[in-house]
Amino acid sequence: MSKHVNNQGTAKYKTSSIKGILLASSFIIAIAAIESCSLNGKPENETKVVHIALTGAGSTFANPIYSKMLDEYRAQTGIETSYQSIGSSGGITKLMNKSVDFGASDGFLSNDEMTMFGAPVVEFPTCLGAVVISYNLPGITDLKLSPDVIADIFLGKITKWNDPRIKAENKDVALTDQDITVVHRSDGSGTTYVFTDYLSKVSEEWKAKVGIARSPNWPKGLASNGNEGVSGTVKLTPGAIGYIELTYAKQKNIDFALIKNSSGKYIKASLESASKAANVDIPVDTRISITNSNVENAYPISTFTWIIVYKEQSYNNRDKQQAEDLVKELNWMIHKDGQQYTQSLNYAPLPDRAITAAENVIKSITYGGQPVLQQ
Repeated sequence: MSKHVNNQGTAKYKTSSIKGILLASSFIIAIAAIESCSLNGKPENETKVVHIALTGAGSTFANPIYSKMLDEYRAQTGIETSYQSIGSSGGITKLMNKSVDFGASDGFLSNDEMTMFGAPVVEFPTCLGAVVISYNLPGITDLKLSPDVIADIFLGKITKWNDPRIKAENKDVALTDQDITVVHRSDGSGTTYVFTDYLSKVSEEWKAKVGIARSPNWPKGLASNGNEGVSGTVKLTPGAIGYIELTYAKQKNIDFALIKNSSGKYIKASLESASKAANVDIPVDTRISITNSNVENAYPISTFTWIIVYKEQSYNNRDKQQAEDLVKELNWMIHKDGQQYTQSLNYAPLPDRAITAAENVIKSITYGGQPVLQQ
């Protein structure tokens, strides 16, 4: 709408001046607007204004659901939140450096990691997901794998697809002597943490040689960055096998195996089978592993995914409004308004016991020693 008149005229409107006025007006509106939020996570004020931008980083496992939740919350409230899908270790590091408002990981923090922040942090689950064993064997859609076979493939002890142990579980499948190409993460990863946690429970050799880690010393394989990279490499590499979050396998149409669980049943990853693994008591701090569940029909590589924040939000002279915006958004994510987006993206919503535990953690977040979320 800018108008330019040649030197013969005297009126001249500059687009930059108009932009400056609009920007200043938007800033005043954003500062003036204050929204309230009830404990059920639903914003009470329908005014859609842009507040101070929030930032998060970490889990690629949770990136599809967080991207959806944060977009929907912005549309409802005007609060902008950017999320960097850089892997759990990257998100944890950024939170330690106080360069993001929250970190995200599929593996809960260890006691040692918690002390590295220099101030108390809390974490809580936001939904459930499944780590699937994806593979590239055209024409084979329902491959069956037992825990010991999976461990030995990733240890480099089973190297051919027609290995007798794989054939014994797949008698009616035409397996050839094609080489197995193992694909794993190159970055520090919560998905890797979950997968190695599972392998450490089902294989003493894995536990002794590799153990549980976000960045283990892999015995063999190709390295790719993020769930995005591993899924892409598996899809493009005949004979490949890797571990990825269920949503990525579904989105990229990659086959994934039925895995023999602790009850001796071969289970396909699904919302239902992942949810069964979460049928457990949730500790107060919400830190719990649900891999290799003893629930009869549970998928064995299921996990919660967590968000991590500083318990006291007034650090680094943070604005109180920023802390309030963050906590209201987190509270919204764990309740019905946020959880409604999980299933369409192949995540399982939080069970009631997990919602209660997560809500109690969020209620414990303070600003200047006072609870941010008013009851």
